[in-house]
This record gives sequence, C-alpha cells and structure tokens, in this order.
Amino acid sequence: MAPTLYDEKPECGDLIEIFRGSYQHWAVYIGDGFVVHLAPPSELPGAGVNSMMSVLSEKAVVKKEELWDVVGTNRWEINNNLDKDYEPRPVHIIVKEALAIVGQELPYCVFRGNCEHFVNELRYGKAESRQVRKAGEVVMYAGIAAAVGLGVVALAQTLFGGKKENKNTQ
Repeated sequence: MAPTLYDEKPECGDLIEIFRGSYQHWAVYIGDGFVVHLAPPSELPGAGVNSMMSVLSEKAVVKKEELWDVVGTNRWEINNNLDKDYEPRPVHIIVKEALAIVGQELPYCVFRGNCEHFVNELRYGKAESRQVRKAGEVVMYAGIAAAVGLGVVALAQTLFGGKKENKNTQ
C-alpha cells in the first residue's frame, strides 16, 4: 500500500521522492504541509507533474505548494539517502534558501538541472541526480551489450556463415 500524508511525517529539510511511473519527481519539505519544488512554468497547482512535457522544457519555476497537491495520487516517500554520502546543511538554511527562490524561473535540463538536482543542491549543497546517473548506466550497459551482441553475430558470420562460393563458375 502506498504511503500517505498520514503514514509518513516528513520533517523540515526532508527530501520527498514522488514516483511518477517512468521517472521520479522531487521536492523538499519546508513544514506545515508544504514543499518547494522545481516544476515547468505551465504546470497548474495540483497537476502532479504527470506530463512528460516537464522534461522537455528549458525553463522551470520554483514553486511552493502543499505536499498533497504535488503528490496527487502517486506513491511517495521521504528519501534522504544521500545523507550517507554528504552532510546535510542546517535545516533553517535549507528552508530559508528554498523560500527565498520561490517564484524564480531557472534553467531546466533533465541531465544537468532537474528537480532532483535542485533539491539535492538545497539539502547538501551538491546538485546531483541519482536518477540521471542510473539512466546513464542503463544506456551505457545497453550499448555495451549491443556491441557485444554485434560482435558475436559478426564472429558467427565469419566462422559459419561466410559467402558460399559458386562451384559452377565457368
């Protein structure tokens, strides 16, 4: 069963990972049921960032919205997993900086500046996206597998399927 607002109690500065099917949306909890997140300018409150148009946009707006409105019907969880790699910044700094940039339009790039980069920059001072790193690893491994597969096919053709000579040449 998916967690709800009533199952998990985020604390100020916690990162919220929202599962949107093929990707995750991220927000930082700032208290009183609100989050700050990076979203496409065309997104209406409560739209839930379900549109793939969000990844095609070159600009995004920092928004303060109620957690429940951003989550919608999607599964979500508190995800501060980078705490094991980085020291979180003081909570009051995370919240203060998040609120200070609400309403600002920022450059958006799914690979270098997405919502996960945004919240990790606020919490840790490091713009990082594990989601992008994992996608890159999948692409890299798929490329390696494809190259190995093509190599095996080429080797098999060389060993077993070369051109047959026509013995009836005159």
